[in-house]
Amino acid sequence: MATRSDAVQLDVQLDRSSPVPLYHQLAQAIENAITSGTLRPGDRIENELSLTERLGLARPTARQAIQDLVRKGLLVRRRGLGTQVTRPAIHRDVRLSSLYDDLTGAGRKPRTVLLEHGSCTPASTGVKELLDLLAPDEPLHRIRRLRFADEEPLAIMTNYVVGRYRLDDEDLAAKSLYDVLRSQGAQIAMAHQTIGARLADEDEAALLGQPRPLACVTAALSVFDDAGQLVELGRHLYLADRYSVETSLVV
Repeated sequence: MATRSDAVQLDVQLDRSSPVPLYHQLAQAIENAITSGTLRPGDRIENELSLTERLGLARPTARQAIQDLVRKGLLVRRRGLGTQVTRPAIHRDVRLSSLYDDLTGAGRKPRTVLLEHGSCTPASTGVKELLDLLAPDEPLHRIRRLRFADEEPLAIMTNYVVGRYRLDDEDLAAKSLYDVLRSQGAQIAMAHQTIGARLADEDEAALLGQPRPLACVTAALSVFDDAGQLVELGRHLYLADRYSVETSLVV
């Protein structure tokens, strides 16, 4: 079996008598190899020049096939590494849900490493939204976790949870935060979320196991109960090539 540093040479059969364009046949052959597991996440495929010489194709044909798969999120071009098979991306729709539950629902295996769990107050956090919503000396839990999907780092999550809830380190590592809160009677009713993007800093890139510069998706989340009281405030960072947010627009 090829390692991730070896360019995988696929057995591609092209039908030149078919009305299906050759670039599409090549793209389908590569996509089928990915979905069947012949090509694994991280595997490197042949470059365009090798494909054209081996299969007797024009270089623009091979380039278009690869570019179509890049647009579909199945391949990624990396400088110095060539074209690689991507990790399956996590797609979340715009609703209040736990990443832990979303990963499980997508057939992925979540794992959590608890990086930090301590006490703080809004005044000590420097987070303006907490000072707008709570008294400066309100007790809070500060939690920082690293979330994995199928043993690959995906997200760094920092949460500030109001002090009236009890949070156990074992539960935080093994369960979704919302399950822990609901088990103590939290009636989560509403959330405000802002999606953004930025580059990871040195510490964040190291935790996510990626070189810099590293593009990330950010989510700022404020969650309220049915009485309108704050339950938790989250600041989350996700790998941009493995995470997206989906929404539907009505016109």
